[in-house]
Amino acid sequence: MTSKPDPSSFREWNSAVYHRLSGPQVSWGKKVLARLRLRGDEVVLDAGCGTGRLTAELLDALPVGRVVGVDLSQNMLRSAREHLTHFGSRVSLVACDLLHLPFEKTFDGIVSTAAFHWVLDHDRLFANLRRALVSGGWLEAQCGGGPNLVILRKRANALAATSKFASLFAGFREPWLFQDADAAAASLRRAGFIEVETSIEAAPTVLDGVAQYNEFVRNIILRRHLENIPSEELRDEFMAELTEQAASDDPAFSLDYWRLNLRGRSE
Repeated sequence: MTSKPDPSSFREWNSAVYHRLSGPQVSWGKKVLARLRLRGDEVVLDAGCGTGRLTAELLDALPVGRVVGVDLSQNMLRSAREHLTHFGSRVSLVACDLLHLPFEKTFDGIVSTAAFHWVLDHDRLFANLRRALVSGGWLEAQCGGGPNLVILRKRANALAATSKFASLFAGFREPWLFQDADAAAASLRRAGFIEVETSIEAAPTVLDGVAQYNEFVRNIILRRHLENIPSEELRDEFMAELTEQAASDDPAFSLDYWRLNLRGRSE
């Protein structure tokens, strides 16, 4: 009898590892923050704040403003509290599902990076975000989109279908939604956003050898896949096979990331 993962575990991350390895996500997020035109006194929602690395950058850009960071993972929020303690009362952190935001007409703006692709219902997500904005409030976000990580995903799905792993992945579906620019724009407009702009950009990322690739993919990309494998030995075997395949790529240990940029305004 195969034991299935506890659904409550899906929300949790190894936040210490994520904080250490999330350099690519932080670099993309800084580019998103650079697009903002802030007065400095806004109240902003960081939707999917993770360990707070980008939340800190956002707070630095809001010298008399405030940020509310929300994340589903308690581990992420604990790390964020430690990282953001010096900002005092200018930052609040809330454990919250983005599909169940408890805010209405609260924020001047919403920022999000590397989070929305983990939410499978974008119509409901964007409707919740629009509801949380004041009239004229803005959304500036980025997540995975288009053909994001298609090479790794094909390899992982093929490996999961082999005789050794197939029973463990019965009924498994990928935990992401990677929309293209047109589909995302239509979803934003259905939610009531105006002045919508979306685009897809390549963000190829090369990791530094066997150890970093294995740890990065294990903890940041395929954690939900590995939760279906009950033994550490088999998880190691699954990751070793994917890492060996990545060693043959040109360049070796590369990830074909694609980012979906999202912008809109509430009427």
